[in-house]
Amino acid sequence: MKIKKYNIRTRVMTVISFILFSTFLLIGIIFNIAARQYIQSSAIAQLNRSFTVIQETMEIAETILLEFPTELLDESAVSIALRRNEFRIESNMFVLDETFNLFGNHFISEISTEIFEAIKKENINFDEMRNRMIHLADGAYYVSSFHLPKIHANENIYLVIYADITGLLNFARAINRFLIILFFIMFIVAVFITFFFSSTITLPIQKLCTLASNIGRGDFTPKDYKFKDREFDDLNTAINKSARQLSIYDNEQKAFFQNVSHELRTPLMSIQCYAEGISFGLMEPEKASNTILQETARLNEMVKDLLYISKIDNITSAFTFTNIDINELIRECVSCQQAVADKKRIHFNLAFNESAVNLDCVGELLSRAIENLISNAIRYAKSEITVSCRKASQKIEICVKDDGNGIDAEVMPYIFERFYKGKDGNHGIGLSIVKSIIEQHGGIIKAENTIDGGAVFTITITDKKWS
Repeated sequence: MKIKKYNIRTRVMTVISFILFSTFLLIGIIFNIAARQYIQSSAIAQLNRSFTVIQETMEIAETILLEFPTELLDESAVSIALRRNEFRIESNMFVLDETFNLFGNHFISEISTEIFEAIKKENINFDEMRNRMIHLADGAYYVSSFHLPKIHANENIYLVIYADITGLLNFARAINRFLIILFFIMFIVAVFITFFFSSTITLPIQKLCTLASNIGRGDFTPKDYKFKDREFDDLNTAINKSARQLSIYDNEQKAFFQNVSHELRTPLMSIQCYAEGISFGLMEPEKASNTILQETARLNEMVKDLLYISKIDNITSAFTFTNIDINELIRECVSCQQAVADKKRIHFNLAFNESAVNLDCVGELLSRAIENLISNAIRYAKSEITVSCRKASQKIEICVKDDGNGIDAEVMPYIFERFYKGKDGNHGIGLSIVKSIIEQHGGIIKAENTIDGGAVFTITITDKKWS
């Protein structure tokens, strides 16, 4: 399934917009719920207090009031009657009977008349009209009706009190408008911030992409960009490190193929010369064929070593790690080289501190490494080769020591390089194979001369699976 791609700027803008919208939406919802509850509770409290005060006043005066007493309207802000402004609730009243006949028409205000007409139009039951909201053209009101004592035997009189909440609703609407305007202002600011912020991300990425593309085209020149963000700076360092490593590897590959071409050309030229000599009758066939067979064997051995190097360099999970007794592995390697050593009258000395030393390893590879070291030692030893194995803490140490003349000082730094041949060397591949195998197992190998004058190669591997 094809995945739709987005650039960083779009993703950042989407996230910021979502956060802004969610934040202001949540604030708006909470504010409106709180404002509605406050307005409702304030209006109901105002109506109840108004009725209580008016009822007490009527009981004292022993008559029905048709308008708010003047002394109530002149009281302070904490009194029942509040002066009109944007943040306070104004109360008023009128009296009517159950047939919608008003008492004291000359006391009815314009708003009272509109409320009366709305009640009459909706035919509201006075006994059930408690804390009811009525919307008029010029505002909103909470209305409650209260039954008053009878004046005449057949009359039911009701006191209707209303509280004007228009000011508070207008204030709430103003806050909502302010929140909406603030949201758009913040959105515009967020757009500018996003463009600036995304540029600080996209520009380094573009530079690093260019650097990676150059590496892919074979240009391994490092680019030391100075980024303010540590993550980008670390990535730049890592890419430059990879570029340097790839450059070294590329040079090594070129040198490798040059050396391979040179090494293969020598035996091929010999084979060609002797074959031509036989063809033109210039050489004895038997002698020439022996030389051809020797050079062919040499060429075959070299090709095998080259293929082995390629196999090691591309080691994968196809190699299975098994728990192997290294002492037994060394004995098998010595046995394989015994015939060659006997021809040169070289004696093997096996020095094992423990009966068994187990290690998780690729037996095929480790066996080849030890055989190469033993074969190398046979080439330079005079009479004795000592192969030892011991386990110290979590590490296993394998040593192959000969009693030859040791390694020349000028050869020592290059002894594990591919195709570097010291005195009496063959192809310059054997020790490089050893080094590759040991490193693939997470170990190290070092070469040094002994006090007695011979050479010793020491392998150190940690006793755990490498990954």
